[in-house]
Amino acid sequence: MSLTQSSPDRSSSRTALEPARARRLLPSGTAFAGSAAVFAALYLAAGAPTPLLVVFEQQWHFPAWVLTVAFASYSLGLLAALLVTGSLSDHIGRRPVLVTSLLVELGAMLMFVFAPDIGWVIAARTIQGIATGAATSAFSASVLEHAPERHKRLGTIITSIAPAGGLGLGALLTGTAIQFTGHATVIVFTALAAIMVIGTAVAAFSAETVTKLPGAARTLVPRVSVPRAARREFMASIPVHMAAWILAGLFMGLVPTILRDLLGLHSGLLNGATAFVEPAAAAVAGLFLGRLTARRTIFVGTAGVLLGTAVIEAGVAAGMLSLLWVGGIIGGIGFGASFSGAVRSVAPLVRPHERAGLFASVYLVAYLSFGVPAIIAGLLIAPLGLRTTVLGYGVVILATAALGLFTQYRTHTRH
Repeated sequence: MSLTQSSPDRSSSRTALEPARARRLLPSGTAFAGSAAVFAALYLAAGAPTPLLVVFEQQWHFPAWVLTVAFASYSLGLLAALLVTGSLSDHIGRRPVLVTSLLVELGAMLMFVFAPDIGWVIAARTIQGIATGAATSAFSASVLEHAPERHKRLGTIITSIAPAGGLGLGALLTGTAIQFTGHATVIVFTALAAIMVIGTAVAAFSAETVTKLPGAARTLVPRVSVPRAARREFMASIPVHMAAWILAGLFMGLVPTILRDLLGLHSGLLNGATAFVEPAAAAVAGLFLGRLTARRTIFVGTAGVLLGTAVIEAGVAAGMLSLLWVGGIIGGIGFGASFSGAVRSVAPLVRPHERAGLFASVYLVAYLSFGVPAIIAGLLIAPLGLRTTVLGYGVVILATAALGLFTQYRTHTRH
């Protein structure tokens, strides 16, 4: 089913609104824009701690591998929530899931403000991941369902670029706060807490877009749900997602350590700006390559991941920041294009009540790739050294991206 064939969205929305006529609800256009902005803000909050982790390492004197655990604990919390609650909003509605998730996210932001040690930071990152994981598939579906008919394609693009754009912008803003203030943690996370309060209000006063379905309790049993109509495309996209998100994990998780230990650079702003480069390029690419067909976007993107990773490897081997930035831009363009194309290839294949489960499966692959390799890399730094570990990390990305190109070519020729 294509996204333009979306009368079930509108009819289910009208049905859901009947008992709520007494409430003042946001206009549909405002709900669409607000939902998209809050979705991006969730990922801005996820990217915000990245430049702070090396500051915490210097302040609290914990081993380097603990830093990668602090980075990746977010992904593990997100994965747990996706497995348990990924399809829940298809049954109980988008609004209750989103309001609850944003309140939990607010609690995580306050934990960051008052964290006395790295244990609190890891706990806050885990809770943040749980909140984001519970909200991600519901937000992805909600943005599409609130989108006016003429903007359905834009809604799909937004759901694919908001995570990368938010991650990058969060890192940049935090790096700027570190560079120019002495209270970056308090400033950043107090502001994000206020944003989450506003986001909760947006979710609470947006119209419900799906009718309730029975079987909500069964959805809490951890499982991955990929509707049959989307399975072939989903399977072909797995190595594409893996390559893109392993690269994102390299850039967001290890770049601050690379700058400090391999390049001898100690600047919060430089940490934030470098972490910003790759996901920002990803967001821009996902937006401007939306005119290409989904398959062509995937091919272009995966090739970009290959080339960008090779340039990053050269930059690490030579100790050149300029190559690291160039590789980040190329790889980021590849990330944004490949992820956007892969989402666009599967989203039109499912019915409205199957969307949250499908998006949960997509993000399950994405965040396993984002977090687990980063933890493994952190454990290998001590025995192998940082440079060797990063170069080996790059080889894994190159091999996975090559596999992604192969699976996409086979799927294309079969069609």
